[in-house]
Amino acid sequence: MGRIAVNLDVALARRKMTLTELSERVGVTVPNLSILKNGKAKAVRFSTLEAICRELDCQPGDLLEYVPGKDDGGNRGWD
Repeated sequence: MGRIAVNLDVALARRKMTLTELSERVGVTVPNLSILKNGKAKAVRFSTLEAICRELDCQPGDLLEYVPGKDDGGNRGWD
């Protein structure tokens, strides 16, 4: 099974912004952003994703990436 990788650290580095600064700008705690950044989040609200994209001047696809698992075999399940 595949997984969703979160590339928040890459986006932060591109903008030369710290997690603390992003936290202050979007109104999400540093621990919650850290959970997201480390790929441990089970969900993310669209409003949070929107605020992060606004502050980092990026698209959701810059932050989230689907990584296929070794058993996926290219089958997307909806074919």
